Amino acid sequence: MLALLLHSPISMAAPSLLPLLLALTSLSLPTIFSSSSSSSSPCSFPAIFNFGDSNSDTGGMSAAFSTVSAPNGETFFGAPAGRYCDGRLVIDFIGAIFKDLLPPEKYFSQALYTFDIGQNDLTSGYVSNLTTEQVKETIPVILGKFTDAVKNVYQLGGRYFWIHNTGPFGCLPYVLAGYALRAPEVDSIGCGAPFNEVAQRFNAKLNKTVMRLRKSFPSAVFTYVDVYTIKYSLISQAERLGFEQPFVACCGHGGKYNFDVRYSCGATKKVHNTKVIISNTCEDPSKRICWDGYHYSEAANKWVFDHIVDGAFSDPPNPVTMACRRQ
Repeated sequence: MLALLLHSPISMAAPSLLPLLLALTSLSLPTIFSSSSSSSSPCSFPAIFNFGDSNSDTGGMSAAFSTVSAPNGETFFGAPAGRYCDGRLVIDFIGAIFKDLLPPEKYFSQALYTFDIGQNDLTSGYVSNLTTEQVKETIPVILGKFTDAVKNVYQLGGRYFWIHNTGPFGCLPYVLAGYALRAPEVDSIGCGAPFNEVAQRFNAKLNKTVMRLRKSFPSAVFTYVDVYTIKYSLISQAERLGFEQPFVACCGHGGKYNFDVRYSCGATKKVHNTKVIISNTCEDPSKRICWDGYHYSEAANKWVFDHIVDGAFSDPPNPVTMACRRQ
């Protein structure tokens, strides 16, 4: 499953690359933050800089490496828009709260820095044939790199951090189709329990890491967002919430999970000298949770956003519009 390695986690990037990464992954906003504003008034972030893998990449990887192809983007944009999704990502919905312009460098100290990491960092260990216990042993290293990245952003002037934990990747088609699971390793809703156990271990240690960062940088504001619980709730209650086949990719090719690592979303094959799409989309992406086996659909991303935006799953429990405030 080499595709996993293509989405290099920004948390692992070298410090010298940070200015470039900031430019590649930014969503920006028009209103300048005022430190003298009331502590009860909403934050006016002039920019959002996102650090993350392809779950939150709005086009950096597509611009720098390989262009995202159709049918990605079809639901909202009507064409590929750099995102591995049929439409918008969670970070797009967050950005829409504040609007969208290109930020000058002076906004670095006033921006909101979002982090969405863990899935690629952890699953890349399985790609390297590590056991579950060995993958767990990599968590301190991953979080050490994350801490270094936050420190570098802080040194550049960043003060406001919105940090998502990693989701239940043991519920995603690429994991379920790619790794054999014994019956006891499948949980009550059909997810791969060992993989989700690793995700939960990572999240527990990420939370402690964020606590340490608060003590190390008391002038910064860190919000830890429990995306895992939201996503697992969505998958476990899919039918009640209006979704269908939570473990089946909308855009894919064949098998129980409509996923084949050899044929990505939109893949084609020549049949009698004619190019034929063999990884097409499902009839209604708005009823699916998983888009392409790796990433969530726009409908699922919107559902996740709706449940995290008000701070109900955050520590401290601030809405994203108050992510510059300490409790």
